[in-house]
Amino acid sequence: MSAPILEVLPLGFPWVTFDPFLFCVYHDDPYPKANGRFGPAASLAGHAIGQDFQNADGWRMYHGREVPGFPGHPHRGFETVTVVRRGLVDHSDSLGAAARYGGGDTQWLTAGAGVVHAEMFPLLDTDGPNPLELFQIWLNLPARRKFAPPHFTMFWGEDIPRLRLGDASGPQTELVCVAGAVPGQPATTPLAPPPDSWASQPEADIAIWTLRLDPGARWTLPPAAGAASGTRRCLYFFAGSPVRVGGHLQSDHAALVLDAGAAVELVNEGDKPAEFLLLQGRPIGEPVVQYGPFVMNTEAEVRQAFADYRSTQFGGWPWGDMAPVHGADPGRFARHADGSEERRGPASVAVSD
Repeated sequence: MSAPILEVLPLGFPWVTFDPFLFCVYHDDPYPKANGRFGPAASLAGHAIGQDFQNADGWRMYHGREVPGFPGHPHRGFETVTVVRRGLVDHSDSLGAAARYGGGDTQWLTAGAGVVHAEMFPLLDTDGPNPLELFQIWLNLPARRKFAPPHFTMFWGEDIPRLRLGDASGPQTELVCVAGAVPGQPATTPLAPPPDSWASQPEADIAIWTLRLDPGARWTLPPAAGAASGTRRCLYFFAGSPVRVGGHLQSDHAALVLDAGAAVELVNEGDKPAEFLLLQGRPIGEPVVQYGPFVMNTEAEVRQAFADYRSTQFGGWPWGDMAPVHGADPGRFARHADGSEERRGPASVAVSD
């Protein structure tokens, strides 16, 4: 493979990741109109209810039985970063926190010592389709932060840096910076990650960006600031075709492992927008032992996580059922464990078709 591309890997489910990232999944579900009870107004025949990942009818119920999504489940030892491009997610957790977010928002949840949370995908529109599109990314925590207090942070879409790059009269590139500043773009100040996150350490060189190139657009991805210290960079090409990456013509959607120290020109040679997710970071470089929802450094710590969850339920579950949905109001909100609230109107930031 020619530089600056080190390797090209297929996109599976989930997508391949590298330290400090543990997992990345892309959910793209064109749900039909809603049934008035936050689920799809369609037959569920052919869907393996409770374990529906087969994409029957073009969409999935996941672990939901009536509403798509993921009812209450535990985590310890890492963070989830959920970037919602279309649709809504209803969050509820064992700390008593709740949120409804979507259409450009990101939730960053530090599981730390242990949390139980539900992520449901309520369908609100009873007259038309309810598309959902999101990334969920798992970011590891270093050993010294594995037992940090659980904490969730909302990044509202209106506040996340969003750049339009290129000639205003010609094809442009949209760059959305969920985490990590863009070298050469001093006006871009990313929102602060949670305090115990690996991303909060300057030497971690974490970047989570999405890129959308208009047909004919070109933009040069600058070298990573921490390339000399071992930063790794992976560019996921998931929509549009063909593109040229560092001179390499890429027609199939794929994960492209890049030389983090090289500038890489991206060119959209197709007639539709080309879209990418970039994950970048300096490896933590510690042992990773994962069993289901727990990610620790040793097998003994994983066994302890299961024992702690069985005995404490990580604080219990304060909700009436395991798959809470937060009503028919499309307004976004976050209610934190300390009782403080943030409220936003219905999502106004959305991915263009």
